[in-house]
Parts: sequence; structure tokens; C-alpha cells
Amino acid sequence: MRRSARVTHMGLDIHRNFSQATARDEQGRVLWRARLPHADRQVLRRQLGEWPKVPVVLEATFGWGWLSDELAAAGQEPHLASSRKAAGWRDAQGIAKSNRTDADLLSDLWSEKKRWWEVWLAPPEVRDQREWLRYRMSLVRLQTGIKNRIHATLHRHGIVNPHSDLFGTAGRRWLALLVSEAPQQSLMRDSGRRTLKGQLLLLEQVRRLIAQATRELRQQVRHLPPALRLMSLPGISWVLAYSIVAEIGRIERFRSGRNLATYSLLVPKADDTGDESDTTPLGRRIGHAGRLTLKWAWIEAAHGAVRRGGRFKAIFDRRSDNGKRDRGRAYIAVAHELCRIAYVLWKKEVNYTDCPPPRPGSPSATSRPGTGQPDHPMVPALA
Repeated sequence: MRRSARVTHMGLDIHRNFSQATARDEQGRVLWRARLPHADRQVLRRQLGEWPKVPVVLEATFGWGWLSDELAAAGQEPHLASSRKAAGWRDAQGIAKSNRTDADLLSDLWSEKKRWWEVWLAPPEVRDQREWLRYRMSLVRLQTGIKNRIHATLHRHGIVNPHSDLFGTAGRRWLALLVSEAPQQSLMRDSGRRTLKGQLLLLEQVRRLIAQATRELRQQVRHLPPALRLMSLPGISWVLAYSIVAEIGRIERFRSGRNLATYSLLVPKADDTGDESDTTPLGRRIGHAGRLTLKWAWIEAAHGAVRRGGRFKAIFDRRSDNGKRDRGRAYIAVAHELCRIAYVLWKKEVNYTDCPPPRPGSPSATSRPGTGQPDHPMVPALA
């Protein structure tokens, strides 16, 4: 630590129980390396307070959020590096992976003139929104798994469900009667009846937790103006609006609607050679490096927008030949259009209208040439 005054930047390789740090000077020379234990938070904060107040490059791995907050609180300047890009750069140089070499590599990224490696470091409030979103999503997945196991238990014992919705009011009443029957009258063995009762109790508890999370999300949506604007788009409910806002975070980090669509995995890519051909390009697909939750939200919104009709139904019909072919690609096309429109709504802080106003400075379609005045006759037309 004697030479900490010469340190200009650092790299920090994060693990579950510790982090490995490498400090460099302005010429890129390694000055010192240190190990940062995570077990005792007070010791960690004291050690961070002794470090120089310089930029620190972190890898976007699991657990970077809390450590970036600790670095910022200690006076350092955290920057987030893409794990995929950092790994590709390491492999391109033929460097063997280890804790020490990873920390050295991250510290060396700061000397690059272009920040090709850097990704957005989400602030705590955005990470809190994502925490609630992922919590509710995990509960919904758990609920689906429990329902599937209940269906499997009934099928395994030959019990036919008499209701169209097994988990509606009538269906749940029937399930309660089924598990409360006496062993002599029940069609299920005792083991199946008792395990089914446990699954129903677990399902009821999960439903309560989902309801609590849903109320929390609804309360947050009321105080999120971007979410309220997105809800003016056809097909976007409050759940999808919250999901989109939480995953995007800040609209200012995207230069255009196309950049947002690429981040949302809605821009087609192709593996063809580029030669002119009359056939359909081979290997056409959407990207894989982006936010899968955003992709899901936009495509779910596309289904709702198509059901609503209007311009989005016209896009779907044009791309799918009125629903006869390539329906999946047609929904992606509608989702792409929704994404680009949502970018404008969020950026300009306006709500969606089916007939957008003309652009400022552009002549109206019904104006007289050269005047900008409405094109209406000065005198009644002669018969």
C-alpha cells in the first residue's frame, strides 16, 4: 500500500467468498495485488477505505451489485465490464484463466482507448425493481410447477377432473372434497391423498405470496411515469409495463429505437454469405446477447396488440399472409414495432395515439403547397 498514490486504475475479479484486486499505474505496470475477503463486511469496508480513490473495473458476474455499492460508498469509481467480451479478449490472447490473471486482465481494460468492454452499471433503484420482478416471476414459475404436480397426481390415480378450470372456485372446492374423503370412500390411496393435500396447502401459500408481490408492483407502477405511458400502447398491461421499465432502467442509454430493439432481441440476424440470391436467407434468427425478459414482454404485448386490431393487426397480417404462415416471425415484427414506438413515447414523454401528429416543420398532407394553410376552397365549388 506504500505506492497507492501512484495507482491510476484497478481491476477486481469477483467471487462468492472473496475478490482479487490488481492495481496499475499510468504506464500500465502492476503495482500490487490484494485479496478482498467478503465474510466480514466491516473489515471489507475498512480495506476499501485504504485503497486509492480511482476507477475500478468489475466483471458483470453474479454479485457485482452489492460490491459496486460498497466501492462507491468508499470513494472508488466502479465500472462494469461485459463477461462475454472479457472472456473473448482473454481467449484471443491465449491467456489461461485464473483469479490472478482475471484481475490483471480487468485492470488492463481501462487502458483501452475505446470502452468497447463496458456495460451499463444499473443504479440501486433499478436493481430493486428487477429484484421485485424476478421474485414475482419465480413465484409464478413455482405456482405452475405445483399445478402440474397436482394434475400428475390425479392422473396417476385415475381421477378425472370434471371441471374446465381445476384451480378455479369450483375446481378448488372439488379438490378440497377429494382430499377430505374418508379412506374407505376415496378413489385415491392414502399416500396420494395426503401428498395432494400438501400440494394444495403449498399452492395456497404461493398464491398469497404472488398476491402480495402483485400489490407491491401495482403500487410502484402508479409512481412510474414511463410505465404509465407504455400502458397507453395496445397490448401492454401493467405487468408488462413494469417488466419493460425494470429491464430497460434508463432510456437515455439507448441512442435509438433500433438499439433498444437489438437489446430486446428483436432484430433479425442472418448467417448467409451476403451473395445475392432469390431464396430465403439461411440461418436467419434473432440475437442471443440481450435481455430475455424484455424479449418475452414485447412478444406478449404483440399478441395483445394483434388481438386489438388496427395497425398492429395489419403488420401481422402482412407478414404472415393473414395468419397462414410464419406466425412467429410476424409476432416478432409486431413486437419490434411496439419497441420502437415505446422508445419514442418514453424519450419524448408522450402517450400513444393511433393517429400521431405531424412532425414539426413538415407540411401537412392537407395543406396548400407553399402556404402551410388548410387546403379548403375559398368559394363553394360550382356544380
